[in-house]
Amino acid sequence: MIHHKGTDLPLNEQDREVMMSESDINNILVNGAQISLTKLRRAQNTDARLCYYAEIGVYLEVSLSRGAGITEETMNSLQEIHRLATHEYMNSHKQKRKTPA
Repeated sequence: MIHHKGTDLPLNEQDREVMMSESDINNILVNGAQISLTKLRRAQNTDARLCYYAEIGVYLEVSLSRGAGITEETMNSLQEIHRLATHEYMNSHKQKRKTPA
């Protein structure tokens, strides 16, 4: 067991505040949105597609928070991912309506 700062608790049980850098936040947003886009493309049903599309919308909305360290580049990337997701979702929805039941 590794102890820190003279406490009797092991490191994994101590309260620690982890600071994230602004670049970490930007990477998390863009990577999360890209993962959701990939999952949207692979989804087999409308409910799953809608869920992943909504996730991308949340990432985009979070990027609009001023003062959170979100860069213009991140906002642009998320807008592009959202645009692609919109086309994917709409195209899959159109194809479903064309397919006879």
